[in-house]
Amino acid sequence: MIKSTTNVYSRRRISGVLPRIIFLTVCMSFVFSSGCANLNIGYDFPDDQVKNIRIGITTKDEIRTIFGEPWRVGLENGQKTWTYGKYNYSGFKETDAKDLVVRFTEKNIVESYTFSTTNR
Repeated sequence: MIKSTTNVYSRRRISGVLPRIIFLTVCMSFVFSSGCANLNIGYDFPDDQVKNIRIGITTKDEIRTIFGEPWRVGLENGQKTWTYGKYNYSGFKETDAKDLVVRFTEKNIVESYTFSTTNR
């Protein structure tokens, strides 16, 4: 007599699917509940001091003294850039963000800067 293997394979498939369904359910619950949480990226900086930056006068050391160490350092068109930024994301309220990008000359003097904020 030949035994049918269909039932054995069906049970294995079902037992393999159930843990996946539970795992996906837990993951989706986490994704949907994380909308209640805030996501904070970057570091706060004294944005009221941006008005004290003078193009062609303020040095890199003065920027460091006023704003602290930059959150990110990079290059833009060959110029050294420092970025200060704080970004708060939430699932239930408007994003709160501000950033300051400072570009320096080869002599470490501010050549230009950009300040942006979501505060109106």
